[in-house]
Amino acid sequence: MSVGVGRAQQNAVVELVRIAPVADELAARFSAAGHSLYLVGGSVRDALLGRLGSRLIAGSAGGLIAGGRDLDFTTDARPDAIAAILRGWADAVWDTGIAFGTVGASKDGIQCEITTYRADRYDRVSRNPEVVFGDTVEDDLARRDFTVNAMAVQLPLKDHGRFVDPHGGMAALARRELDTPATPAESFADDPLRMLRAARFVSQLGFTLAPRVRAALAAMAGEISRITAERVAAELSKLMLGADPRSGVELMVDTGLAAYVLPEVPAMRLEIDEHHQHKDVYTHSLTVLDQAIALEGGEPDLVLRLAALLHDIGKPATRRHEAGGGVSFHHHEVVGAKMVRKRLRALRYPTHVIEDVAQLVFLHLRFHGYGGGEWTDSAVRRYVTDAGALLPRLHKLVRADCTTRNRRKALALQRAYDELERRIDRIRAEEDLAAVRPDLDGNEIMQLLGLKPGPDVGRAWRHLKELRLDRGPLSREDAEAELRRWARDNLPG
Repeated sequence: MSVGVGRAQQNAVVELVRIAPVADELAARFSAAGHSLYLVGGSVRDALLGRLGSRLIAGSAGGLIAGGRDLDFTTDARPDAIAAILRGWADAVWDTGIAFGTVGASKDGIQCEITTYRADRYDRVSRNPEVVFGDTVEDDLARRDFTVNAMAVQLPLKDHGRFVDPHGGMAALARRELDTPATPAESFADDPLRMLRAARFVSQLGFTLAPRVRAALAAMAGEISRITAERVAAELSKLMLGADPRSGVELMVDTGLAAYVLPEVPAMRLEIDEHHQHKDVYTHSLTVLDQAIALEGGEPDLVLRLAALLHDIGKPATRRHEAGGGVSFHHHEVVGAKMVRKRLRALRYPTHVIEDVAQLVFLHLRFHGYGGGEWTDSAVRRYVTDAGALLPRLHKLVRADCTTRNRRKALALQRAYDELERRIDRIRAEEDLAAVRPDLDGNEIMQLLGLKPGPDVGRAWRHLKELRLDRGPLSREDAEAELRRWARDNLPG
């Protein structure tokens, strides 16, 4: 049904045009050329939710949460006509999506995507649609993922302002509920990525799923295997960077979707019997995720959040029942780091993300050897050196990993880590821990030992670095004496 814009809708769209006047400018050009233009999708949804301002001014991390500086439009104009209307107005125009009816443009820092009405058909084997142009905006809205994204506002506002909501998107938005324009089974069969997108909206927007959508997701979770790893990872990252990733993860686990996306997470739901008690690893990991987010203190941090969720994924593989009813998970951090690398590589995450998350998982238990502060300065140096640039994240992960209900134990752990951080600050101030290097460089090693470039120089360099970590800075005289001592024991002649 098409209705006039109500007060709430009109206020939202007026705010939209105030924030992004390019929308009305663009609509005026389409109207002059004899074409209709509608604002559609997440832009309308976010305007109605009062989120569009943050959407349009979001930074790099915020862009992953709210969609970035972009507006989506649909029109009866065909792609060639769209491109002609944009020329002379936009700062830049691109046609990389023209095969799908989409022409992109940027104007005053806002990115616009204008797509011809679509009435696609899907082969339901791949995710690739057979592109079919539609004749009405209602045709276009019928093919969209969720009813809250299947609303449109005709622009320019002063001339039209027609609010189009054929599938009850406004009512669903008021309920904060995700439903589909078609049946969920049809929608997910057309594009299985919509199942993961549903979990993402749960995380980002605090929505719940209509019962029929949840049932279809559980029944069709395996269809996500049709989607490329890169597209899955992109949606997963948006979910993890949302306001409430725990809810999104829980939805994935409860419906079976996680078994195909992050199978290591549901695997942490270990059976607990009356004789072998231990903390529920899955629930613990979700709590650590929540606590890590509370410690971020700024932009959402994908690496920290992934590490918090996955830090204990090595526990199921290392669980051992001990005499007397205990349970151990020896070396689960080592196993977990390997599992993280394998899973994130399968999802085609960038190498730097994979290695940073894996290293945090590998190091997250190191602090528990600190005990009552008996670490030597050498051990503190190694902790800092091994963490490198990840040290601030490691601090947050270790603190978040304390989920005990024993207040005395929690305070003791907090005080111990406070003390470790003070020691790190003291040693850093004295020794410049950010640049721990041997007291002699490669050229000096070659000169003192009469060596040519080769593996022996590297071995000598590593020996001096170990000494530096163990003992702190050495005088020139002591460093040279230690180098000669090492050479006598390790070099021929």
